[in-house]
Amino acid sequence: MKKYILRRLLQFIPLIIGMTLISFIIIQLAPGDYFSKLKMNPEISPQTIEQMRRSFGLDKPVIVQYFYWLKNILTFNLGTSFSYHIPVSFLIKQKLKNTIALSIFSMFLTWIIAIPLGIFAAIKNGKWQEKLFSFIAYIGISLPSFFIAMLLVFLFAKYPVLPIGGTRSIFVYRSTFEMFIDYLRHLLVPGIALTLAGIGSLYRLMKNNFLSALNSPYIITARSKGLPEYKVYYKHALRNAINPMITIFGYELSGILSGAGLVEIVTGWPGMGQLILEGVLSQDLYLVMASLLISGLLLIAGNLIADILIAFADPRVRLR
Repeated sequence: MKKYILRRLLQFIPLIIGMTLISFIIIQLAPGDYFSKLKMNPEISPQTIEQMRRSFGLDKPVIVQYFYWLKNILTFNLGTSFSYHIPVSFLIKQKLKNTIALSIFSMFLTWIIAIPLGIFAAIKNGKWQEKLFSFIAYIGISLPSFFIAMLLVFLFAKYPVLPIGGTRSIFVYRSTFEMFIDYLRHLLVPGIALTLAGIGSLYRLMKNNFLSALNSPYIITARSKGLPEYKVYYKHALRNAINPMITIFGYELSGILSGAGLVEIVTGWPGMGQLILEGVLSQDLYLVMASLLISGLLLIAGNLIADILIAFADPRVRLR
């Protein structure tokens, strides 16, 4: 297993380099840059703008700029933001923890709701319970997460049961527990939006996997031996039906930044979504590249974790 993990990590090095190189070139192909917009400000002289461009290394060819950026990455230096004039690592450190908290919270809610519902619907296949859940799931799949977030913002703006925007309320906390509860209350609106948007597709996948497992020959054999239905469902069918879901879990982990971005912007949650949007609109090169790098690393981590979990869940994978 250790050799497998090491081999996979080594394989991902050229993948990261290729991904960041292509992204760097595409960003640079856009007309102008951050400092081109400063020319519209009469208070800033062209000499000052050129000096600022040289200080960030933007006067060099694109490929040279990329290798300078790559060299800084190897020393854990993400560069300096053009817009904020502070290290990009400091900006990301402030925002990334909120995005990760939101994503983990919504993934936890989605999985603990969708998986049992998918199993129940497979067992009740063709009955009214399964048809009702499937109808609700289709509605959830049809509505994008940002639209659900807009509906929730409208609802809780009219009925202020839960706070909207920010991570904390304006009052003095008596204890760390009160601070945590207040943070959790602010987390609920964007977390519920992501959960409602993700339950439908995960529910359908789990239901179809479980139905496929129930129609397998080994299930027929288990029933012919007289095993109780709960053992057939949860000891034999579930173990095989859950394997494809582990791979889905890996991809969901890799989509933390992209999945939560629009919901964060709509609900006012101070995460990476708003920061990435500002970076793209202002052509803040190093901020955008740092976001892409983190997305790539999350993709690698998600796939690797999924492979390891599958190896532990399925003995056939370990044998191969």
